[in-house]
Amino acid sequence: WKVDGEGLELSRKHEGIRLKAYPDPGTGGDPWTIGVGHTGKDVHPGLEITEEEAMRLLAADVRGAELCLEREVTVELTQHMVNALVSFIFNVGCGAFHKSTLRKKLNHGDYDGAVHEFRKWVHAGHHVLTGLVNRREAEAREFLA
Repeated sequence: WKVDGEGLELSRKHEGIRLKAYPDPGTGGDPWTIGVGHTGKDVHPGLEITEEEAMRLLAADVRGAELCLEREVTVELTQHMVNALVSFIFNVGCGAFHKSTLRKKLNHGDYDGAVHEFRKWVHAGHHVLTGLVNRREAEAREFLA
């Protein structure tokens, strides 16, 4: 499954583009992030990149979420569902998605139950973040579109 332009925009809109590395808003430190939600060993305080580099990182990072979706989901999906799920996986990681009730409900064909699970993933550092609430609502809307 491949995310389309609408799906990339969903991730870009909620991640934003930041060309200087910044700390995780939930922890105030690790993981450091740059570009459009890119994290990894290559990201550290003081790192700066161009917008072109940020978009290359996004394309590579989203591909990882797409591959995760292909491995983890066994039911049919619409393009809108793919877009929502790739955004979600890109944000929470494949390991968290693998363990999630969202994935379990989805693979049991419980699409209605799965969409409600998006809204549970709004915490970072034991706090509800408004940005995550907004992102999960957008993902749920995209999933149902």
